[in-house]
Amino acid sequence: MTDLKHTALYADHQALGANFTDFGGWNMPLKYASELAEHRAVREAAGLFDLSHMGEIWVEGSDAVTYLNTLLVGNFSAVAVGKAKYSLICNEAGGIVDDLIVYRLGETRFLVVPNAGNAATVAAEFAARTAAFEVSVTDATAETSLIAVQGPASAQIVRQLADASPQESVSELPYYAAIELPIAGIDVLLARTGYTGEDGFELYVPNAQASDLWHALLRAGEAHGLLPAGLAARDSLRLEAGMPLYGNELSQDTSPYEAGLGPIVSFKKTEDFTGRAALEAAKAQTATRVLVGLRGLGRRAGRSGYAVQAEGREIGVITSGQPSPTLGYPVALAYVEPAYAEPGTSLDVDLRGKPEPCEVVALPFYRRQN
Repeated sequence: MTDLKHTALYADHQALGANFTDFGGWNMPLKYASELAEHRAVREAAGLFDLSHMGEIWVEGSDAVTYLNTLLVGNFSAVAVGKAKYSLICNEAGGIVDDLIVYRLGETRFLVVPNAGNAATVAAEFAARTAAFEVSVTDATAETSLIAVQGPASAQIVRQLADASPQESVSELPYYAAIELPIAGIDVLLARTGYTGEDGFELYVPNAQASDLWHALLRAGEAHGLLPAGLAARDSLRLEAGMPLYGNELSQDTSPYEAGLGPIVSFKKTEDFTGRAALEAAKAQTATRVLVGLRGLGRRAGRSGYAVQAEGREIGVITSGQPSPTLGYPVALAYVEPAYAEPGTSLDVDLRGKPEPCEVVALPFYRRQN
């Protein structure tokens, strides 16, 4: 793994006894002790994640909104300052190059956060498209760390590290919003988004201060049951929450309409964004496959690549699947023919030649109660 990139917290993960894995070219913690314990900590208390492999691209200038509207499928003129928007960058054929989050931090100042494996591709595409706009694009991925606190106790943990005045700002920060303020004496960009189905916060900070912030959060969270958590727990959590993963559910061969992401594509804006013509055509047609949730009715879990069957023939394929630690039964995301996508439909998963019964269910599999 000598060619893999390390985050600024790599030595801290080593000290905690992390098991590492290659993810998007980064040597990232897979788990520390027990991925099941880490999963449950996020559902019941809090988990602490290093997400510094994600990209950070700053877009600034008088044409920032128009510029983003030509690259991404969303309409950023409708995003208020301090708010965030989930969006996609597509290719000319309407396939998904990446899914990402965009924060509007000023009238002409935005932060774009692409996925780890696609960060360089997205940054290059952004840099190549600036000539016609009054805009500057800065790829700050290499200098920026991203730490996430996820779980029902996350607000208490983050709030107790804020100064007296910002504590109220932490509590009142809405979902899909961001604010710049000091946490543990360190200036951070604090966002309230997440990828686990729980309440949670992401803290963006320069690399030099990442370790201090990580340890401050560990100490503050100890009394609440917080555990450091790796990619294994993050994957099982996001699957329960029905959230797609790039490379599994999303790819350049996948349309937003197949993936259930059609509503985030805006045709109301005037800009001719990349893939617009193909996406307008896709919207007008019936997709040949759609993403659904599957609940396993037996004990064995379908995995990525396993065939989904109905009436003795293959009608789809699983993209992600495993036993759900929270729900106690197998769950999976799969692309199936539209005729078999209605919740309640009985299907089978081909588990190495043996059909295992399942049924289509509405997503998400898990939804927090508060």
